[in-house]
Amino acid sequence: MVKRFNPDKRRRPKVDDYFGDWKWREALAESMVPIVGKLFRNEVRILMYGRSLVNCSAIEIMKLHRFVREVEGNELSELETYPLLEQIARMKLLPCEIDIGEIVVYLLDNPKVNPEEYIEKLLSENLRTKRSYPLRPKDVVLYGFGRIGRILTRILINDTGAGTKWRLRAIVVRENTSPDDLIKRAGLLRNDSVHGPFPGTIRVNKQNNALIVNGNEISVIYSNDPRKVDYKKYGIKKATILDNTGAWRDEDGLKQHVKNPSVERVIVTAPGLGKVKNIVYGVNDDKASPDDKMLAAASCTTNAIVPVLKVIDENYTIQSGHIETVHAYTNDQNLIDNYHPSDRRGRSAALNLVITDTGAAKAVSQILPEMKGKLTANAIRVPTPNVSLAIMNLNVKKSVSVEELNKCFREVAFHSKLKTTIDYSNAIDAVSSDFYSNEFAVVFDSQATISNFNSVTIYCWYDNEYGYSKQVVRLLKKVLGINLIRYPKQ
Repeated sequence: MVKRFNPDKRRRPKVDDYFGDWKWREALAESMVPIVGKLFRNEVRILMYGRSLVNCSAIEIMKLHRFVREVEGNELSELETYPLLEQIARMKLLPCEIDIGEIVVYLLDNPKVNPEEYIEKLLSENLRTKRSYPLRPKDVVLYGFGRIGRILTRILINDTGAGTKWRLRAIVVRENTSPDDLIKRAGLLRNDSVHGPFPGTIRVNKQNNALIVNGNEISVIYSNDPRKVDYKKYGIKKATILDNTGAWRDEDGLKQHVKNPSVERVIVTAPGLGKVKNIVYGVNDDKASPDDKMLAAASCTTNAIVPVLKVIDENYTIQSGHIETVHAYTNDQNLIDNYHPSDRRGRSAALNLVITDTGAAKAVSQILPEMKGKLTANAIRVPTPNVSLAIMNLNVKKSVSVEELNKCFREVAFHSKLKTTIDYSNAIDAVSSDFYSNEFAVVFDSQATISNFNSVTIYCWYDNEYGYSKQVVRLLKKVLGINLIRYPKQ
């Protein structure tokens, strides 16, 4: 057998054959695809610096390797990750998440560590020795099917895995007499002008009034009253409701859901009012309990700015500041000039920059009480359909340079408990559309950081639809008690 030449030997001054190098690594990436898929069907999710490899093509896997090389400045390649992935696939593991990128970077930084022994020791506590999933998947129901509802559907279906943890069982919408209602809703889920086509198949079952999404049968239930939905008819019990209508945000309104005997709890995808807890996953999710009957996932902006403010305050102590949100327009604005209860939102969203108020400063103080009275906030709606930008001008007690601030956030984004919440960008040419479907609550833009001793200005992008919806699902997993252990641990 002829020994194949490997043009990507590590530590070599240069690559002599770029095409050969690419093809070698491409073949390895192609071989990784079925391994990742098989592991996922066994409830083991493979990540690359927080980014899932599930359903990624070979090229997408190669791009994720490149991403790590750019942010960490190391030589990570498929030649290092593939052998470790093979080893992981041979192990009988309980459900978990494994960040293979972090593992390889650690091994590159510690060349004396034996890779196989390290993997065995790292995952030894997670070897499958008992039943690893509940006897019955937990029922999840979406109440509403607008922008957030449809994105939640995409995320929940993509995260279903073997289907042993939860199932999206139903979607509740307002009563509709149109004979084409189901087909139209399937069309809106199948094709999205912002997030692109749905990654899978969608069938319409008119007889059962259901959508079959990647094999998941989702009943479409018509009702105008949460208390009167007959979930038992669909075999649904002890359901967690994700209310994305925005119609009810206080205790009295949300009690309509939990009064239904088939409902265990409700999570509202909007800022909660009154005594309803507002939870930002990654910051105060420790206050969310499986015993809570009503929870709120706060707003997209709150989820974006609170983690960042927490990091800055813990490291440099915020004295005062102002937050300006440059926000994509939303459905509550008018397409063209028309009457609106708000003073300015009646003007055309597609043609104007619209100054509007925001409850961001108040929401921050609810979640981070130490920020009370220190911040002001305002917002500008702009003529883009998605992705927003929070500009934070902050006065801090401890003077900090641009380099120090960027280093702090790079470390937080990749090596802290906030790594599922905060992302980091060092792209010099980043614009809003680059962050479509970004899975993080917020992306710290390191190239835009400004510092003048004790006064800093930072720019943070966030996909106000997809990134926020991911936060909602993280909160859902938390209260369902099905958050997976992630290796390596922090």
